[in-house]
Amino acid sequence: MTEIKDKKILLRWLEQGESIIALFVFAGIVLVPALEALTRLFNISIIPGAPIWTQHLTLWVAFIGAMIASQNNKLLSLTSKPLFSHDRSYNIGKFIARVASVIIVISLMIASIELIKVEFQYPVHVVPGIPRWVAQIIMPIGLAVIAIQLLYLSSNSKFYRGVMLIVTLFWFVISYAGFLQELGWVVWIFGTLILVSMVYGMPIFIGLGGIAVLLFWKDFTPITAIPAETYRIVVSPSLPTIPLFTLAGFVLAESGASRRMMSFFQSAFSWIPGGTPIIVVILSGFFTAMTGGSGVTILALGGLLYPMLRKEGYSEMFSLGLITVAGSLGLLFPPSLPLIIYSVSAGVSVKDAFIAGFLPGILLIVLIGIWAVYQGKVQKIERIPFNWKKVLSSTKESIWEILIPIFILLGIFTGYMTLVETAAALVI
Repeated sequence: MTEIKDKKILLRWLEQGESIIALFVFAGIVLVPALEALTRLFNISIIPGAPIWTQHLTLWVAFIGAMIASQNNKLLSLTSKPLFSHDRSYNIGKFIARVASVIIVISLMIASIELIKVEFQYPVHVVPGIPRWVAQIIMPIGLAVIAIQLLYLSSNSKFYRGVMLIVTLFWFVISYAGFLQELGWVVWIFGTLILVSMVYGMPIFIGLGGIAVLLFWKDFTPITAIPAETYRIVVSPSLPTIPLFTLAGFVLAESGASRRMMSFFQSAFSWIPGGTPIIVVILSGFFTAMTGGSGVTILALGGLLYPMLRKEGYSEMFSLGLITVAGSLGLLFPPSLPLIIYSVSAGVSVKDAFIAGFLPGILLIVLIGIWAVYQGKVQKIERIPFNWKKVLSSTKESIWEILIPIFILLGIFTGYMTLVETAAALVI
């Protein structure tokens, strides 16, 4: 009982520390670009190197997010049940997957430490007075915390965790000896173990990182290249928009915006044949654009939209299909997170990607809207008379949500604010 109590206290301390750091980092990543956009009105800049600060805070957001996800056992995997949960019975497959996960995370931590050492010896300043290693320090710290959390979440048994540690230490001893690297079949065996571990629930980022570590290790290449490349990608100028727009979407979802927008669209379009499906299409597209994921929209709005469609007399298959399809429509509109990720990966302009996706997105909405009107007539759904008073009342209630797309488009395409500054201003 004392061991379990001590474990809970340690995890609670880690959770509180992560939450406090996350609060300050998110405050910084929002306020720095927003203040930069505001002070531009007066032709001054109060934060030297503001974009650089924002880019490096994104690195901190990424690793703090991973730490919090690990703490809450929410790391993305291929299984529905988390790998790092307490089991009543022993399972050799899960044991191997857990040990492999801890080994990979520690390997990445060691690689990050080696990168920090190089940066410390040959410092490069990202902004005046701040060397690059200060921003990169979150990588080994974050990975160390994740390794500790994974170890503690694996089992309540001190013996079980002790065996995991012994196997982990044994692996590092024989791997640093160097003789395994000369055996060609070793990479196939350990590669297969990683893939099997992912089937058992190894987090996807650990599996991908493990394959990278294995291949670099086999070729006698320093694995410091992995955290170095991670750093290079994450500090991309456009990438901060992802946590910022995600935060804006979270605030919208938690503030009752879906209810207000539903009221507005219902009063504006319910008089059309198939009006409610049109509402589903427009509202889902709006929320998917803001949250960046069709699954998020389906989960957030499905429970609200499905009963409404069924109550009006639409068939079960049509209702389910419409909500599922409508959830992906917003992925082509600003500030679509998949388009931003694609732009960063492909090295193309985010603005050009948004422009390229606009017409196809409109076409999809129009086509599905036409199908909705047709279904409204075929299924003989009763229409609600148009009411100006309801339209004005719902518009007044949801005016801030209605202005959001206009604000985003003006921020992006007028040239006054960058995409990152637009996202930060939207959060505020």
